[in-house]
Amino acid sequence: MIHPSAVIDPTASLASDVEVGAYSVIGPEVEVDAGTAIGPHVVIRGVTRIGRDNRIFQFSSIGDDPQDKKYGGESSRLEIGDRNTIREGCTLNRGTAEGGGVTRIGDDNWIMAYTHIAHDCLIGNDNVMANNATLAGHVRVGDHVIFGGFSGVHQFCQIGSFAFLGMFSAVNRDIPAYCMVSGQPATPKGVNSEGLRRHGFTSDQIRNIRRAYRLVYRAGIKLDEATERIAAQVSGQPELQEFLDSIVRSTRSIVR
Repeated sequence: MIHPSAVIDPTASLASDVEVGAYSVIGPEVEVDAGTAIGPHVVIRGVTRIGRDNRIFQFSSIGDDPQDKKYGGESSRLEIGDRNTIREGCTLNRGTAEGGGVTRIGDDNWIMAYTHIAHDCLIGNDNVMANNATLAGHVRVGDHVIFGGFSGVHQFCQIGSFAFLGMFSAVNRDIPAYCMVSGQPATPKGVNSEGLRRHGFTSDQIRNIRRAYRLVYRAGIKLDEATERIAAQVSGQPELQEFLDSIVRSTRSIVR
């Protein structure tokens, strides 16, 4: 299962059925769980933990030093969950001490060619990152988010679950859950209704989310008042909680 030209440090820990392609390099302190396939010309370095049944394609760089001038060689790590697909030429960096020391990627993510995930990013589950999507350091992403090709996210931004970023989006503020954005800089374009339907949201739930969206973006009221009104509806419309939470925890202000 391991090509004879691959270079694997004797201290690396690979499950017995892990596949490693030609000319790949796996350094010390790397752990790879069962069912994972690593293609040719892949480099995995640093303290990196990779879960089960992942597919990593050729020319990817996984777990190398963070691209941060403040990084001084301190111990940090990259954690990748299960069943992720990481396509050609992707770069996934470890964390930094300032950012908590870890970059973490959850389960079932589809990470397409030439995507960059920088230091200290925390990525949820079942996200799709189209070709050349780029996340700067400390970005947080929920679940079921779609990143259009060449979309870019500024450091420390937060992307709520079920959001949709159009192609070439330049994100410099936080995106609430359920929202679609596009443009440079990215601005809100509505609710990701089709994505919600595909994930089992009912017509009533989507209608409620649209009403909450209008309170924030169309009603002409202050954000505090909008969130108060939404909070008053959460008990009867629990689907609004995710939207509300993503606004309340914003640190860079939400896209407007």
